[in-house]
Amino acid sequence: MPLIDLANPSRFLALTGRILPWLAGATAILLAIGLYQSALAPDDYQQGATVKIMFIHVPNAWLSMFVWGVMSLAALGTLVWRHPLADVAAKAAAPIGAAFTFLALVTGSLWGRPMWGTYWEWDARLTSVLILFLMYLSLMALWRAVEDPSRAARAAAILTLVGAINIPIIKFSVDWWNTLHQPASVIRMGGPTLDKSFLWPLLVMAIAFSLLFITLHLAAMRNEILRRRVRSLQMMQASRTVFSSEQSASTKMGTA
Repeated sequence: MPLIDLANPSRFLALTGRILPWLAGATAILLAIGLYQSALAPDDYQQGATVKIMFIHVPNAWLSMFVWGVMSLAALGTLVWRHPLADVAAKAAAPIGAAFTFLALVTGSLWGRPMWGTYWEWDARLTSVLILFLMYLSLMALWRAVEDPSRAARAAAILTLVGAINIPIIKFSVDWWNTLHQPASVIRMGGPTLDKSFLWPLLVMAIAFSLLFITLHLAAMRNEILRRRVRSLQMMQASRTVFSSEQSASTKMGTA
């Protein structure tokens, strides 16, 4: 099936209905493997057992930025290419991205308390991730505040593209400013610096969480498409009711 065919909501629903059970199964298996490997990973010589929070924190932190990137592409699809499912993809991704960002903030605070002596510090990385979380909430509020879906989609797309400026700030904040966070140790020019006993469980968990996002995103898109169809049917029914009432009133007046 060509990708352009997925612009048809009916074909999208049919395809995702077939692949979602397989995606959910693969996600569950990888999560189980990743959690098992994370439990078997050795304690760090400095951080002790608290280092294992990394296996939850880091994938959530990565995905918090990745989801905004997906929404930015969807925003271009809405504003430039007028793709019929672009705004559906953006709206469905926002709550999932907010959840990943929230988990990144919470697990980061739990990890930071024994290492830094505080749950929170207003450094560049922490502050920029908090701003990202607030932007997710703003987008979700915008979708709810604007009743017309097309107007809401355009406004959300503009806000998403403006907010994308924050993504490179989050990524490079540890290089540009003096922060509590250590520099990148996995995605870096010289290659990963993590020991393999930590690197492999982390990569498995990252793939598992990525599959989790894809599964949840496709399911949320399906729900949004179906919700819009129900709304359209309700509006059509309401219009028919109003038309029938007006026609009945006109008939009575003509008879009188």
